Amino acid sequence: MKTIKFTKLAVLAFLAFGLFSCSDDDDGGDVITPTNTIADFVAENDDYSSLAAALEVTGLDVTLDGSANYTVFAPNNAAFNSFLSTNGFSSLEEVPVDILTEILLNHVQEGEITSGALSTGYIESMATGMASDSPLSLYINTADGVRINGVSSVTTADVQVDNGVIHAVDAVIGLPDVTTFATADPNFDILVQALTREESFNFVETLMATEDPAPFTVFAPTNDAFVALLNELGAGSLADIPTATLEAVLGYHVVAGANVRSGDLSDDMMVETLQGGEFTVNLGDNVVITDERGRTSIVIAADVQATNGVIHALDTVLLPAE
Repeated sequence: MKTIKFTKLAVLAFLAFGLFSCSDDDDGGDVITPTNTIADFVAENDDYSSLAAALEVTGLDVTLDGSANYTVFAPNNAAFNSFLSTNGFSSLEEVPVDILTEILLNHVQEGEITSGALSTGYIESMATGMASDSPLSLYINTADGVRINGVSSVTTADVQVDNGVIHAVDAVIGLPDVTTFATADPNFDILVQALTREESFNFVETLMATEDPAPFTVFAPTNDAFVALLNELGAGSLADIPTATLEAVLGYHVVAGANVRSGDLSDDMMVETLQGGEFTVNLGDNVVITDERGRTSIVIAADVQATNGVIHALDTVLLPAE
């Protein structure tokens, strides 16, 4: 038994010596495998020097240099210059780091999403806003290429890297307010026309606010919902609806001071609106809303999250009491 133990020790010592000797004799030292992560790609491309600087300031370069997969919509230097100028910043250093962090995260999604996997509709970014801890939404429109939130288009798609995929975009995707999605999503075209019909209406300015009376919950009727309303009222167009009536109807779809997501709704819940009236929420196979005239509307898309509120799309326009 002693001989066997000695033999095993001798073999192990020999192997160890051989391994260390090979390592010492290797002129190159340890073998380093080159990486091409998202952070590497950005750092090595001069046209993304602003993005690289922003990632470094916020510490997100470390996140995007790891092994987890991400999808990044990457703005180039021209896009950053335009963003800074539009928002009154003379340099990247003037942008508050907490805001810059969320703006950058608004360009990032978990997992690898190639352009072929994108379709028209809403996805989640990794950013959050002042209204909720829930991720901000991004509206993707693939009708003509890929356009995000109505403000930024993909110019080069599917740049493959070690830890995900990069899509180059021509504009910085700012933090969206609830009006961003109303204007970006063509399903709300008539709603936008209604909100802006009269110069006296201040709905747009109000719904862009990030302070009181924000946050907002907007129950947004689709184009089909407005067409059905016009038929119901015997009106030929929005112009045929009296100003006071239209203003009351629009205000009846907004809840101020609360970011009410679908998970916050309860059966027989009474909701007070910006207009002053109330409607009732009932839960079942669908979320059904009953207005003050006893008419019902179904939530057909929920939890479109903006920085200052949330949107739920409706299939029927709600009407307050006459």
